[in-house]
Amino acid sequence: MERVFTDHLGDWKRSCYCGEPGVADVGRELTFMGWVQTRRDHGSLIFVDLRDRSGLIQVVFNPEVSRVAHEQAKQLRAEDVLAVRGSLIRRSPETVNPRIPTGQLELVVREVKLLNASQVPPFPVEDETEANENTRLRYRYLDMRRPKVLGNLVLRHRLTKLVRDYLDGLGFVEVATPLLTRSTPEGARDYLVPSRLSRGSFYALPQSPQLFKQLLMVGGIDKYFQIARCFRDEDLRADRQPEFTQIDIEMSFIQREEIFRVTEGMMAKLCREVKGIDLGTPFPRLTYAEAMSRFGTDKPDIRFGLELKDFTRIFGNTQVQFFAEVLGAKGEIRGIVVPEGGRFSRKELDDLLPLAVSLGARGLTWLRVSTSGWQSPIAKFLSAAEKEELRQVAGLTEGDLLLLVADKREVVDDVLSRLRLHLGGTLGLIPKTELRFLWVTDFPLLEYSEEEGSHLAVHHPFTAPVEEDISLLDTDPLRVRAQAYDLVLNGVELGSGSIRNHQPSVQQKIFALLGISEGEAQKRFGFLLEALSYGAPPHGGIAPGLDRIVMMLCGEDSIREVIAFPKTQKAACLVTDAPSTVDPRQLKELGIKIVVD
Repeated sequence: MERVFTDHLGDWKRSCYCGEPGVADVGRELTFMGWVQTRRDHGSLIFVDLRDRSGLIQVVFNPEVSRVAHEQAKQLRAEDVLAVRGSLIRRSPETVNPRIPTGQLELVVREVKLLNASQVPPFPVEDETEANENTRLRYRYLDMRRPKVLGNLVLRHRLTKLVRDYLDGLGFVEVATPLLTRSTPEGARDYLVPSRLSRGSFYALPQSPQLFKQLLMVGGIDKYFQIARCFRDEDLRADRQPEFTQIDIEMSFIQREEIFRVTEGMMAKLCREVKGIDLGTPFPRLTYAEAMSRFGTDKPDIRFGLELKDFTRIFGNTQVQFFAEVLGAKGEIRGIVVPEGGRFSRKELDDLLPLAVSLGARGLTWLRVSTSGWQSPIAKFLSAAEKEELRQVAGLTEGDLLLLVADKREVVDDVLSRLRLHLGGTLGLIPKTELRFLWVTDFPLLEYSEEEGSHLAVHHPFTAPVEEDISLLDTDPLRVRAQAYDLVLNGVELGSGSIRNHQPSVQQKIFALLGISEGEAQKRFGFLLEALSYGAPPHGGIAPGLDRIVMMLCGEDSIREVIAFPKTQKAACLVTDAPSTVDPRQLKELGIKIVVD
């Protein structure tokens, strides 16, 4: 039979969503609309699972009820769009499907409209799919019909509403800030937008609303928030996208404790409402120095142990040549104790070396204590005193394994922090369902770049120094701590914040340390410095990443799974094929000429 189409619904109106009816609705005449999930032709009866965003309902085409509808059902296929009318009945006991909420029910169809036909989809619209990510992103409008992806987007909606309600209840005002602004140094490349009316000049898409929220504080909006769109042209990874969303929060007349309290309350509400988990507050805190010493990273996963230990001092007179070379170059020797790691086979130990090298190490040294004594490639080079001191500092007992990395401190920390995560995963030490929040505080205000030949802001140029360190700006700026803090969840940085510079003199001093002359500061930030001179209140804030929060609460490994139309790792939109070339006339209007290398 020819597939018959209709381009309108006429007087048909949906009674409810497919997943909503219950046994109390048995006997009602209902109209459902949705997509064909599956069709099963049993000859005399045809069964179709009809799907919408709420779930599935089984609909039955019986020729004794409607021969016309039964004939039409023979032509249906997956993802056709239908409207069906009929009577809701109970299924017979042996046909009940306990896996879905409507599994006791089915609709006996009297009338059907084929609202649109579908081509054969490139992959089955089911939770489990073998389609690769690029195929899924190319056909994202099909991918989001899958219950898992749809569920992530619905959860994101719920979470966003909860955030708005929570902050509104605390007296915050939501204010939209411009998306076309000026380029400012915030740690990543800007996306630039050429101006047609001011040829040769450019807007920048905001990396964050940083300057505008400070201006709002000067303007007396003492509690501001925004579900803010932000843009950064940087190398991508699982928790980064070129355009992303953050929960932007700023307050006046506060110190960081108030920001912590508001943020912890928000996270506790989200976890309680979305996951049914009651969080303990206040969240634990580590200074930046403590985090780096114990975990080798400023975003540690504190759900498990395997903390880093420093063994540099022990090897001061070492006979291990490589260790001696590293120490001679002012490097360090640090390591991880793996309890009962002595059970690792020799092959498993040998496999750790290429892993460590792939992470950036020049080598990896292992030692273990067994009933027969010390076992290690370097055991014969260790003195009895060194062995005893290693045992005491590491807390080694029989059967433990010690892994050592020697290099520059930043290399050692990076390698060991990632090796720790690898071991935690492979040894089953990480409780997957646990949520462990952490504040990391007291970051350095500045770092020195040999490549740039100047200081750089660790957080951003508008972060205030710790008050008792302000005098060090003139004498030892690298020792100055910032009033900056990060919120970390299970090893993922959810957001950063800080107390801002509200006094022009301090802001000018920091600009000078960053190599920004007074004239350049006026040119680039004159509007901010001027605003600060008109009675700016003390203020600060935080900006947790909405995408990352949703990713964590959904249990996903990539924020691409919680964004409706994400970009690939090459920052491409596979649905629209962006970025793309533009008409040469547009470039001419903008005064732009493309230079091909």
